[in-house]
Amino acid sequence: MSTHAKRERLLLADLLEAEGPEAPTLCEGWKTRDLAAHVVVRERRADAAGGLLIKQLAPRLERVQAEFAAKPYEELIQLIRTGPPRFSPFSLKQIDELSNAVEFYVHTEDVRRAQPDWTPRELDPVFANTLWSRLERSARLVGRKAPVGLVLRRPDGQTAVAHRGAPVVTATGEPSELLMFVYGRQEVADVELDGDKAAIATLHDSKQLGL
Repeated sequence: MSTHAKRERLLLADLLEAEGPEAPTLCEGWKTRDLAAHVVVRERRADAAGGLLIKQLAPRLERVQAEFAAKPYEELIQLIRTGPPRFSPFSLKQIDELSNAVEFYVHTEDVRRAQPDWTPRELDPVFANTLWSRLERSARLVGRKAPVGLVLRRPDGQTAVAHRGAPVVTATGEPSELLMFVYGRQEVADVELDGDKAAIATLHDSKQLGL
């Protein structure tokens, strides 16, 4: 049975291939080649991927990622499409789904929404609910550095607290858009912000959202 993560993986690979290695992305300083290298290193080089979370390991991660970015672009795309090797934890279906459904969705949108002619993507309700479930679990983590209190709300009224504090800003939108917002893509996220005007401006311009 296909999973959301597997589907998003293939969508990302197809999109990266179609855009080519020099297309812009929403990841500051990265073109599509750099984003592809990031995805491959994260899954295949656990010795370097720790730099994503541990500051002291970041220089090693940068070196390894640069080495992969220098590989033929077609090779990177194929490595993404075929998935992680058997010895990788990501090769386990459950871990892949839990770790990559959001990761690949966000990075697919990083490529899509960086293009001048991008259009909103309609998601099926099951995937939307999956994204909301992941968001509920990770809201406190990705919103921990928010400069103001932050509540996430779906159009149906379901809420999740991303950061406790005052003043409070409520972000309302579809789960996919709320994900983009709290992962630091505020400029392209289709959400409605309610609260103190100064707090909204501070949150909208903040570079502290996300991992």
